[in-house]
Amino acid sequence: MNTTHTNSSLPSGFRSVPQTGVIYVMTEASKLGFEMGHPDWTNLGQGAPETGALEGAPERVTTIHLTDADHEYANIDGLNKLRDAVAKLYNERYRQGKKSLYTRENVAINPGGRAALTRLVSTLGRIHVGHFLPDYTAYEELLDTFGTFTPIPILLDPEKNYSITTDELKEKILGLGLSALLLSNPCNPTGKLISGTELDKWVQLHRDLGCTMIVDEFYSHYIFKENTPYVSAATAVEDVNKDPVVIIDGLTKNWRYPGWRVSWTLAPAAVIEGIASAGSFMDGGCAHPMQKAALPLLEKSFADQEAIAIQKNFSIKKTFLIDNLMRLGISVPVMPEGSFYCWGDLGQLPEHLNTGMKFLTACLKEGVITVPGSFFDINPGGKRADRPSRFEKYSRFSFGPSLEELKRGVNKLEKIINKG
Repeated sequence: MNTTHTNSSLPSGFRSVPQTGVIYVMTEASKLGFEMGHPDWTNLGQGAPETGALEGAPERVTTIHLTDADHEYANIDGLNKLRDAVAKLYNERYRQGKKSLYTRENVAINPGGRAALTRLVSTLGRIHVGHFLPDYTAYEELLDTFGTFTPIPILLDPEKNYSITTDELKEKILGLGLSALLLSNPCNPTGKLISGTELDKWVQLHRDLGCTMIVDEFYSHYIFKENTPYVSAATAVEDVNKDPVVIIDGLTKNWRYPGWRVSWTLAPAAVIEGIASAGSFMDGGCAHPMQKAALPLLEKSFADQEAIAIQKNFSIKKTFLIDNLMRLGISVPVMPEGSFYCWGDLGQLPEHLNTGMKFLTACLKEGVITVPGSFFDINPGGKRADRPSRFEKYSRFSFGPSLEELKRGVNKLEKIINKG
């Protein structure tokens, strides 16, 4: 349920473009005076992690050394050195002892996560593409923009903890005629995680059915399972050039450098060729200086240290936020196993606060930002009937900000809820 504002001043031929959930709430907050770092505001809707120093994490990058050559365009599919580094990291982490290994031919570097997804979906044919409900708000417009494929929603049942078995998924893929499935893992907004033997089964199912599994792994360093600092579908791939598995990740969340706008796609080489072609007319490629700066961050020792530090520090923030939400009467039906979000059920709050939009309205007045759950009921093209969202009584709460900001936010939430 993204929001469109009619703009009567648009010249002939233009359409009003919907705002994704996070953009909508940030726009509404800005109208009331919100600015990044403003001491009177707390951003519990934040879709990015804190970017400062974390205990146990590598030292943050503060300077970048450039030569004259670094001001030139980079290749559309990325610097070969960076493509090599991405392939090397995935091989070292997930493909030890396997015959089939990733090479630069399996990697495309993109100017950010949304660009990676946009490049990818622009290369899809006239097929049915499955997507889950709830899932990442930006998928809504993304799945409708090109009009070359049909997005098919798959509703996950809260009563089943938003889980779907491989047998149930097989029925959906076959019954709905899906040629591809798009999902975030861990899931944004619920924090649901597919890992271990379950993830192996998912990859095997897609391999057996010839259905492409497109996995958004931007939160794959935010894993709250013992001795598991990161997860990827790459571990279950048998042949990197034959298995229908496409992985998208980047520095935005997992390395905590959202402003760098550096991401990558891992896929069979034939898919990467198409993605590079799309980039040549869609975005022109990722910034050369930022790709150069990213190289040392892809060293396994650096990446692993960052992932372990994230797990330790964000686990503390997760526990703090969940405990306090529940204390205030906001239940968390799914304990997040990944990401940095809580899927809060507002149904037991007073009537004037018991939907995501009502709650947002009240919170904005007190300088707090949240994201209504209805925005994750993604409906590409508005094709489903106009009825109240099944997630209207939910809200997504982020523990991406610092612990200090979370504490301020909880104090404000307590004030809002106790007003009566």
